[in-house]
Amino acid sequence: MNKDIVILGSTGSIGTQSLEVAKMHGLNVRALTAYKNIELLVQQAKEFKPEYICIFDESLYTDLKKELFGLNINILTGMEGLCYISSLENVLVINSVVGMVGLLPTISAINAGNDVALANKETLVTGGEIVMKLAFEKNTKIIPIDSEHSAIFQCLMGNNDSEVSKIILTASGGPFYGYSKEMLKNVTKAQALKHPNWQMGAKITIDSATLMNKALELIEAVWLFNISFNQVEVVVHRQSIIHSAVEFLDGSIIAQLGTADMRTPIQFALTYPDRLPCLSKKLSLTEVGSLTFEKPDEKTFIALSLARKAIELGSNAPTILNSANEEAVSLFLQDKIPFYKISEFVAMAMNKIEVSKEINLDIILETERNTREFVRSLI
Repeated sequence: MNKDIVILGSTGSIGTQSLEVAKMHGLNVRALTAYKNIELLVQQAKEFKPEYICIFDESLYTDLKKELFGLNINILTGMEGLCYISSLENVLVINSVVGMVGLLPTISAINAGNDVALANKETLVTGGEIVMKLAFEKNTKIIPIDSEHSAIFQCLMGNNDSEVSKIILTASGGPFYGYSKEMLKNVTKAQALKHPNWQMGAKITIDSATLMNKALELIEAVWLFNISFNQVEVVVHRQSIIHSAVEFLDGSIIAQLGTADMRTPIQFALTYPDRLPCLSKKLSLTEVGSLTFEKPDEKTFIALSLARKAIELGSNAPTILNSANEEAVSLFLQDKIPFYKISEFVAMAMNKIEVSKEINLDIILETERNTREFVRSLI
């Protein structure tokens, strides 16, 4: 690892764990960014002494400047700041921001010739065709951080992509595994935010509860690994030990196993292709004892079928799916809609918003605006 790193979303779950990995292995942190968590961002700045800091909420610039007075750190703001930091020369860009805000910085990073360690799945869900084509043209790597896609990435190493039969995408099932539609009408925000295996941010935790997280990962896998959505099988694996697997043409299945600790895939993305000692607890198969696998309940949790519809329609359809979900989850977290309405609103948006005949960045951004506005109009 001879590149400096920049972390988009350094105060979030992936960002803070990335800094743990960077500290352990002595990686130089050149830039840090946050949405609005000034207190933690200042702490990180004082410890890691980056060259650049970016606060996305521009109204907080003055407060941040006061807190960093006397430190030789350049302070940037907004989307312009994120894109500038992503374009710094010869850096690895860790994109761990939440939502579609991650798309433009990813494109900026690739245009600058930088590799991207990607934890922002919305980048590929909404702009997969554009991003992967650009990465190919610029000869840059997209190294996945999500535990599932990191697992697939590792399983494919040293193998011929043309020999892949299918990808097996594992899912924990979330906190409402086994619930009926009627039962989902009474769940609380506190219950939805209590994931059985992983410690994650609020948005991705809610996505796990609706299975939308797995739906978005399905679309992401299609773009990352150049595979048909029909070749992605989602399997509920409650223990979260097998993080995903690949089946090859001869029937052999190669899987990646490990404890439920995001520092493992984060570190692999930061040190790829090298493997180094890690902060994560090592897995003991005898302690685990047994592993179980089941089919997901797609009648109760409709997100997976919506994702397949979106990727089959193509163009801006995945953007409709993602944008509607982002807005609906936000409304739920603000206590404006009940949990079960999240997926219903996404389905309504997909039936209402027009699917374009072509795709480009302007269409993606316009679709996002129109979809969010539609979802807000439903309450």
